[in-house]
Amino acid sequence: MDVPVELSRTVIVETSPQQIIILKEKGGERYFPITIGVNEALAIDRRWKRNELARPMTHDLLAAVIDAMGGGLEKIVINDLRKRIFYAKLVISRGDDVLEIDSRPSDAIALGAAFDTPIFVAEHVLDEVSQDLASLAKRENLQHRRDELAQVITMIQTRLEDEDFKAEAEEDQLQSLREQLKEMQAELEDIEEILRQLP
Repeated sequence: MDVPVELSRTVIVETSPQQIIILKEKGGERYFPITIGVNEALAIDRRWKRNELARPMTHDLLAAVIDAMGGGLEKIVINDLRKRIFYAKLVISRGDDVLEIDSRPSDAIALGAAFDTPIFVAEHVLDEVSQDLASLAKRENLQHRRDELAQVITMIQTRLEDEDFKAEAEEDQLQSLREQLKEMQAELEDIEEILRQLP
């Protein structure tokens, strides 16, 4: 059985080659992320927001070809997960014919995003990868704390390496900063380990 889902969020970090889209079960609590390339993420985001370009990009071209040949994209189905790789298919109708075409999920979703094409996920795939919203909140809170710690740690390290500051500071002040730095680094390591173990 295929479960209807919707594109919940596109997370674009321009400094990273890997981006994330999050699909959420319609009328339910399950969701799962898919890691995709930056070009596909930008295409999904652009087509989702209906941002038109002067010339057609790849997914615009494919949509135009399907339309010109008398076809229509009926739905997208993410139908398998093998070795942590998602597989999808485009279901295209053309007259009385229904065509199923193998696709990467990112390309399928980019193609369908501009037309609100229904997205489905095979039940066995959703069972394997879905997470509940509580897990997402926990992960996001930990990531926020990790980022805060990383900033403060960098600030303290910079201060401790500053020769002028070290010359003016009292020894107990320097010692306090060193202890604070050590505690924060330990907390940061603990958070990183928890994040690695979260689904």
